[in-house]
Amino acid sequence: MLWGGFVWDDSILIDAKPVQDVSGLWQIWFSPSAIEGEGHYWPLVYTTFWLEHKLWGFDPTVYHIVNVLLHLGNTLLVWHLMRRLLVPGAWVVAAVFAVHPLHVESVAWVIERKDVLSGLFYLASVLVWMRFVEQSRRGWYVCSLVLYASGLLSKSIVLTLPVALLIWHWWQQGRVTSTDLLRLVPFGVVGLVITVGDLSFYQSREVLSLDYSLIERTLIAARALWFYVGKLLWPTNLTLVYPLWDIRVADPLAWGYLVAAVALAVALWCFRHQLGRGPLAGALFFVVTLSPVLGFVDYGYMQYAFVADRFQYLAGLGIMAVVIGAITYGVRGLSDSWQKGVRVVAAVAIVVLGLLTWRQASIYRDDETLNRHIIAHNPQARDAHLNLGDALYKQGRYEEALDVTRIAIERRPEHFQAHFNLGATLDALGRFEEAETHLRRAIALDPQAQDAYLNLSKALYEQGRYAEALEATRVAIEQDPDFFEAHFNLGAILNKLGRFEEAETYLRRAIALNPQDVDALFSLGAALYKQGRYAEALEATRVAIEQDPDFFKAHFNLGAILHALGRFEEAETHLRRAIALNPQDVDAFRKLIEVLTPQGRYEEAIDLMAQAVALDSASPQAIELHCLMGQTAEENGQPEVATEYYMRALEIDPHYAKAIRRLAHLRSEQQHYDEALGLFQRLIDIDPSDAVAHGNMGIVLFYLGRSNEALKSFDRALFLNPNLETARANRETLLEAIEGNRQ
Repeated sequence: MLWGGFVWDDSILIDAKPVQDVSGLWQIWFSPSAIEGEGHYWPLVYTTFWLEHKLWGFDPTVYHIVNVLLHLGNTLLVWHLMRRLLVPGAWVVAAVFAVHPLHVESVAWVIERKDVLSGLFYLASVLVWMRFVEQSRRGWYVCSLVLYASGLLSKSIVLTLPVALLIWHWWQQGRVTSTDLLRLVPFGVVGLVITVGDLSFYQSREVLSLDYSLIERTLIAARALWFYVGKLLWPTNLTLVYPLWDIRVADPLAWGYLVAAVALAVALWCFRHQLGRGPLAGALFFVVTLSPVLGFVDYGYMQYAFVADRFQYLAGLGIMAVVIGAITYGVRGLSDSWQKGVRVVAAVAIVVLGLLTWRQASIYRDDETLNRHIIAHNPQARDAHLNLGDALYKQGRYEEALDVTRIAIERRPEHFQAHFNLGATLDALGRFEEAETHLRRAIALDPQAQDAYLNLSKALYEQGRYAEALEATRVAIEQDPDFFEAHFNLGAILNKLGRFEEAETYLRRAIALNPQDVDALFSLGAALYKQGRYAEALEATRVAIEQDPDFFKAHFNLGAILHALGRFEEAETHLRRAIALNPQDVDAFRKLIEVLTPQGRYEEAIDLMAQAVALDSASPQAIELHCLMGQTAEENGQPEVATEYYMRALEIDPHYAKAIRRLAHLRSEQQHYDEALGLFQRLIDIDPSDAVAHGNMGIVLFYLGRSNEALKSFDRALFLNPNLETARANRETLLEAIEGNRQ
């Protein structure tokens, strides 16, 4: 229980900006809509989360410890309350309350702090009320009322406390006096005001109208009561989401639950003189405390299930007190040996309950474990497959997430989140066209879903459809001008389109929204670099590296920027760091070679080239590296070595023009004119409009003594490019030579 993580809608408290912000207390109390995902006004719960965040951030272990401590406090209050009520076996009631598996949901699930916190105020209010009844001091009355209000501000299910106090008065006195009623009127007013406020806020956040008739709701309530009693007495097959019952008025069993409930109530009333008022009081407490969640009033969870373990965190005390009290009372008339035997059985039962609780708590370890447990017990559970798919996606297990999320869509074909999640998963798998289909479907279901537009833009971007990606991202920004991811993505797309000034605008806005984001800083540096603003690019990229010293791309870009600035030694440092971070990146080797070559460090450059080519000898980068190695060998006075590298490039791609051109020039300089001629002809065959190749071919023909053909080559070069001055000068030289020979 203590070592579990945050699960399911614990994300509400993690994502809540008021919980994170130092000034968030004001929003928690006076602007609760700032807590996205929370439909209720329960500010005391979020105040505790706010305080914990200031003390230890979002360490789930500590949040679990606090929940356990609150439950322990409730256990002590239950023990004290049972003793005040003179319930036989008070310590057993408290022990069972402490270790009952039904309470795992309220304690192990962090967001359900509302159960244990409201329970603490509820139990304390009851005990203080009892003290007030004994001493009639105004301070005790006010204290009880304040505790009750605090409970309501933690969870409005404690609304029924005034009725529970009336039940206590009836149990103690056999009647409820006008004084009892008048004293509790302020409690009723406070409960009504806070609950109406909470319901108004809830209805403003979630419009809900479940079409159940009064008869159907009564049948739901009757079955729920017996369900809760059954789980309390025999706590097996517990799960977070129970199957949603099919309620039919014509079902005899449904009426059987109702008849049995009414019959039991009548029996307890009729035999109250023989049995005492205690059993009826316990049963009434149980029903009254559960009444807000029995289905007579619509609430959001009814879409998933009609019952939940956490709903009877307090209500179960009524049944525990009656059952354990009756057994303890009955045992007192037995012999000592029998009493010892019963105590052993009780101890064993408590141990078994503790073991069951330990096992049940383990399912709250993480989202995957929790949702697999739900699906195992309720394969039709709404959103369990969706939540499991999301958990697998976050672990990078995309294929598994894909299969599970497809089941979620089969369950709810028109569910926005299912299509969105499936689109995101397909996007992660590189199946961008399929991702686009589901993301467009998600947008059709919820046109205001900015995240869907953002993910759609990513899918379009990866398909090279930059203009469409641009438009989708602009829609996301229009919906939320402060959407960091949208500004960042738009900047990245504009960078890709070569619109660097526009990219800079959006990237600067992204950085203003999130100054610590290394990707945005890196992309801004890239945009500035492409504009030739090297000093600014240098600064942005350095900040990115400060934020993430192991950011490969930032080191690579910083090396490129320093190279452009002629700061070769610094450039070398960052490029070598980039290679250390990603030894498979050929571009980093190539850029480092470009840094070493101007420094005359040819042997090091050639050694690096060999390493880079060995990574992928057939890639376009490898071909280019062979050419670069050839150029370096030429500059180092090694023409034969250069020739070998050019030939290797042409072995990979016989039509690689750059290698053919370099080799042709080299052969020409070595006076291997016949070979050079063939190479220039290959260039012309690849691109007949290559004016430079025609001009160079003319030079080779001249040296071969084929003046007329050389003249035609120069004429062709000038026809293709009249501004090619080298061809014009060589043509004039050739004409002068021809004229001189004639004379």
